[in-house]
Amino acid sequence: MQVDLISLTISGLVLLVLILNILYSPAFNRLDRKLHKKLVRTQKNIFWKIIAFINEPKLVIVWDVLIAGLLLNEDNYRLGLWVLATLGVTDAAGFIVKHLVKRSRPHAHLSEEEGYSFPSGHVLGATTMCLILYALLRREFDQLFAVILLIYWLFVVISRLNLRAHYPSDVLGAVALSVFCFTVVQTIYAALFLK
Repeated sequence: MQVDLISLTISGLVLLVLILNILYSPAFNRLDRKLHKKLVRTQKNIFWKIIAFINEPKLVIVWDVLIAGLLLNEDNYRLGLWVLATLGVTDAAGFIVKHLVKRSRPHAHLSEEEGYSFPSGHVLGATTMCLILYALLRREFDQLFAVILLIYWLFVVISRLNLRAHYPSDVLGAVALSVFCFTVVQTIYAALFLK
C-alpha cells in the first residue's frame, strides 16, 4: 500500500493552520475579511447564482449517486462504492469541521445562505467531484478534460466568493479537506482492492 504522504501532509497542515488561525488569531481573521472585501465586487450576477445552485451540496450528492449508479450498473461495484465512500467521508468530515469551528458567514452574505462558513460546502463538494471524475476518466480523455474540470472548479470557487457566502480561507480550507479525505479514501481503496 502506497500512501500519498505529500498530499496528506500538505493538505492536513493547511487545514490545521487555517482552523487554528480562524479560532485563535484576530489578526488572521481581519486579514481574511480585508481580502474578502477586495476580492468581492458584486453579488447580483445570475451566472454565479446558477453555478452555486448546480453545486448545492445536496445536489452534488445526487450527482455522486448517479455516477456510482452508472458504475454499479456496469458491474463495477468496487469503484461505485469508492465513489460513494469518497464523497460520504468528505461530507461527514466537512460537517464535523463546520460544527467544531462554528465560523459565521461574512457580514454581507445573501440571506438564502445558511449555516456556518468554514469550510465551504460547495467548494468541498466540487473539489471532491472533480477529483473523482479525474481519477475515473483521466485515461479515457486527454488534457483538455483536466482543463475543463479546472475551469468548472474555478467557477465554483469564484461563485462562493462573489456571492459573499465565504471568506477566502473557507474556500482554501474546503480544498485542503477535500484533498485530505480523497487521499485517505483512495489509499484505503487501493489497500483493499488493488493488491
